[in-house]
Amino acid sequence: MADQQKTEVGYERLGAGKLKLIDVLAQSIGFMGPVFSAALILPLMVGAGATGEGAGVATPVAVILAAIGIFAIGWMIAMYAKRIHAAGALYDYVTHGFGERVGFYAGWVYYWGTMALTAAIPLIIGGITYGLLHDDLGWEKTPPYWVIGLIYCAALFCLLYFGVHISTRAQLILVIVSVTVVLGFFLYIIFKGGAGGNSNSIKPFLPSSSEGGWTGIFYGVLYGILIFTGFETAANLAEETAEPKKSIPRAIFLAIGVVGVYYVIAAYAQDIGFGLNTQDWVASIATGPLFVLGSAQAFGSVNFDRLLQVIVILDILAVGLGTAVATSRGFFAMARDRRIPGVFAKVSEKHGTPVASILLTVGFCAATPIVVRLTNGLLTRDIPGVPPDVAQFPEYFPLFSWLAGFGGLALVLVYAVIALGGMKGLWSEENHVKLVIAGLVGFFVAAGAIFGAIYKVPAPANAILPAVLIVLVIGIVINLVSGGRESASTALPDLRSDGGAA
Repeated sequence: MADQQKTEVGYERLGAGKLKLIDVLAQSIGFMGPVFSAALILPLMVGAGATGEGAGVATPVAVILAAIGIFAIGWMIAMYAKRIHAAGALYDYVTHGFGERVGFYAGWVYYWGTMALTAAIPLIIGGITYGLLHDDLGWEKTPPYWVIGLIYCAALFCLLYFGVHISTRAQLILVIVSVTVVLGFFLYIIFKGGAGGNSNSIKPFLPSSSEGGWTGIFYGVLYGILIFTGFETAANLAEETAEPKKSIPRAIFLAIGVVGVYYVIAAYAQDIGFGLNTQDWVASIATGPLFVLGSAQAFGSVNFDRLLQVIVILDILAVGLGTAVATSRGFFAMARDRRIPGVFAKVSEKHGTPVASILLTVGFCAATPIVVRLTNGLLTRDIPGVPPDVAQFPEYFPLFSWLAGFGGLALVLVYAVIALGGMKGLWSEENHVKLVIAGLVGFFVAAGAIFGAIYKVPAPANAILPAVLIVLVIGIVINLVSGGRESASTALPDLRSDGGAA
């Protein structure tokens, strides 16, 4: 009877719920990219951001505070995940709190944010892989970065199309391998006692160690939110999960907890690895602190440094899978609700995957390396403060950086909306004290991250906020034209644990 009702209302459905806790956990952790973040983003928390402010030696303190802040947002999302089990996830959560129009606007911005992150991946995958094979190993016949990026896109389509369980298990393998190797290396640095080989210091865990005091620590927290971005994306797989009411909240909390502990260890190991020297740590952003510490001049060797490059590539692959899965499910959900053209809600009868949204996602992804190559870089390649004849970014890097910045800002904007909307939408269903604490903490942490992402940023990153606003305006226009229909999470009773009540 239920199947007949679903057919009558004409809502497209994804494949039957087969995913388990380990699958949705892999989705969240894979999207977060713990190795990639530890390798390239932690210096922003230290003080390598545009403001020059950061937590310095006390960066582990900032990591812990960022984890607490993101846990508040995670709690809010987990409470929604117990009730709403649709593919749209955050889009549906905001709808529950602020209504269908605002829900669509948030979903539109959020999923274009994940689309930007997805489109950034072939650029960095192609660039790092080319550098390793051609520059380090001397393989003269290595394809150019943009060809490698397109090969990645073809593989991505196969992993997405032939079943989400293939994507999540691939993420799981990539994450386990990459995190295990890098975590072992960080523990080795700690065991060695850091740069001086002395006993490990507790200074990184003392707020007084921050050169900028509490102000510096809070700047570190602002950037720290970015290393947790994507923790919530397990919720996008709720419709394809066997026990979404249990598995999705557990995956969210486990992802924050497990990766949070990893980041604390990573921050501490890097801290003492650079001898508690903030300037050296910040300067390492040009190469990546992980690669600096893994070099023959520090704690590794030439071959180990190459191994670390391979490990980072594996982790970026996991990130790419995570962002693409989230993006394809998000556009499918909006199309199913007819907020965008219904063609993007087409589902493969054989595999139960959103084939049209997958094609949109992979097509956009494949366009970036082509555009970058045809425009010789598209954005400026000059390194701020360095004469153009001395050094330039690689051709692929400026757009990669810009897309990553766009994606990060779009996601934290929606985090802030969810924190506020949750206090309204869950008011009659959750403990008021817990709800207000989680909502306010989540909102202010997200607002702080937004501030850190737009304050004093140089060109071309200063165009990111206007670009996000343009995307929002386009979404408003689309909403006026399309109108949409009742969301699937309301129309289909099995996508809500309360039986379909609005």
